Amino acid sequence: MKYIHYYIAILIGALLSSCGSSNSPSPQTSQETSPETAQETAAVFDLNEAAGIIQKKTNKFTAAHITKDTAYLNNSFTKDARVFPPNAEAVVGRSDIAQLNVDWVNYGVYEFTEKSTALYGNQEYLIDEGTYYLRYGDENTIDQGKYINIWTQENGDWKICSNIWNSNLPL
Repeated sequence: MKYIHYYIAILIGALLSSCGSSNSPSPQTSQETSPETAQETAAVFDLNEAAGIIQKKTNKFTAAHITKDTAYLNNSFTKDARVFPPNAEAVVGRSDIAQLNVDWVNYGVYEFTEKSTALYGNQEYLIDEGTYYLRYGDENTIDQGKYINIWTQENGDWKICSNIWNSNLPL
């Protein structure tokens, strides 16, 4: 029975010491960003400016499908990007995505537009949600659907690190 009292005393002591330590920074947290620095960093990032950059890149991206500019398409993705095409396995890495781009442009893309419906994020990642219109192939197939592009900076340049799209049309 007296061991229970020792156990309870140790438990209470541990709880009290842990409560006190959460209010004072430990050596591990002293390297974290202060609230003032975090506000300064957040103030530097301008989402509206980033949205303009992403819109220009999106316009070039869709035009590159029509003009068969695979160099631009390939460089629109990060080295370790992931693409999730409809009804297919994921394609991972710029070199495999390059083959997917060659297949798409050789199939024939005649019209392609993406319209952003929401863009949000921060200086590390931007998420672009939107809709697309696509006319392609020998039969002039028309597809309309939605997409999500996740953008991140690679060597100071915004690039797509993850891309998924699917049709609104029934199979």
